[in-house]
Order: sequence, then C-alpha cells, then structure tokens
Amino acid sequence: MQRIIRVIALFLLIASLPVQAQDAAKAKALLDQVSAKVKSYQNISIDFKFSVSNPKKNLNQESKGTVVQKGNQYVLNFMGMTRIFDGKKVYNIVPEDEEITISKYDDEKSDELTPSKMLTFFNSGYKYSWDILQNVKGRKIQYVKLNPLDPKDATKEVLIGIDTQTKHIYNYIRTDKDGTKTIITINSFKTNQPLSKNHFTFTESKYPNYYINRLD
Repeated sequence: MQRIIRVIALFLLIASLPVQAQDAAKAKALLDQVSAKVKSYQNISIDFKFSVSNPKKNLNQESKGTVVQKGNQYVLNFMGMTRIFDGKKVYNIVPEDEEITISKYDDEKSDELTPSKMLTFFNSGYKYSWDILQNVKGRKIQYVKLNPLDPKDATKEVLIGIDTQTKHIYNYIRTDKDGTKTIITINSFKTNQPLSKNHFTFTESKYPNYYINRLD
C-alpha cells in the first residue's frame, strides 16, 4: 500500500511540473512587461500608502508618502522626512530636527529597497509563480508570488499585485520569516510629468539653520 501511495504521489508531482513551469513562465513574462513599461517613461510620480505590522512584536504602523523618480534619481517624502538622490549622493532632510545627512550611495553594496528598485527589484534572485486574480474597485489585479532563491534571505515571500490593463504595480506585500508584513499600496501613478531641471538637486542654501552631517 505504501508503495502504491508513493507511486501515486510521484505521478501527481510529475504531472504538475509542466503546469508549474507554465505558471512560472507566465509570471516572469508579466513582470518583464512591468519592467519594460516602467523603463519607457521619462519620469514617474507616485502617491503611496505604507504599512508594517507584526503582532508578535506589537508592531503596527501606517504612513503615506510620495515619490518622484527619473531614472535612478528620486525625491521621496515619507514620515516627515525628505530624501533626495541625485544619482551620486543621498540627502536625508529632517525638518523636525533641522538636520541633513549627506552620504554616498553604492548601488552594488546596498540591499535597500529604493524607489528605483521597487519597480524592478524582482528581475533577479527570485523564483516566480502565478498567484490569485482579484477585482479591486473594477480593476483586475493579478498577483505574482516571489520566493527568494537565497535560503538565508530574511524574506519568506513577496506578492506583487499588477494591474492587468496598465501593467503598473498596484501593491507590494512582503512577508518576512519573523512574521513582519510590509505592504506598499500605490494610490496614484502618474507618468511623464513636467519637472524642473533642478528637481533632483540638493540646494544647501535653502536650509540655512540646519546642521549638516557629511558622512563621506
């Protein structure tokens, strides 16, 4: 009997492999469309909602933010702070403390999920699978599940919700192995907006009374 069960289980596993392969290919193809769409825009302006929770750690935070991105440059307003990345240096501006921190940014060494990476981070390092389709206020949101290939990764899984019509990311749901869940929901996604040539430039003279901490 045990042998028969093992044979049936093996048959079911083998039978499921082509479907799984097809689902992985579909998921990767959809993510490729998202990446191509993002790269086709001159710039992107996003309003988003951010939440992080972990009942075991009594953690439950919510906030809203905005980000304007052009290439790898961006201006992020989030939790009372403004971060400017001009392509070389990061400027963290904290009005509450009247303090500015300036540091170099090394994309190769940093695993930080920056606005630039958020829309394309999934291009490598993950196993893809096709997940559920949801109707959100008349929009069809197709979810793709990502599981890290690195077993040491603190992330358990990531779900990316994609608007099937626009091929824009609707939300990002990351679940860590310690139970922490991070959700970013994009409320507004605008493209090719008119921006001044100095939009991503830090101007020190605008902050005459601020303490400036130069780390590099």
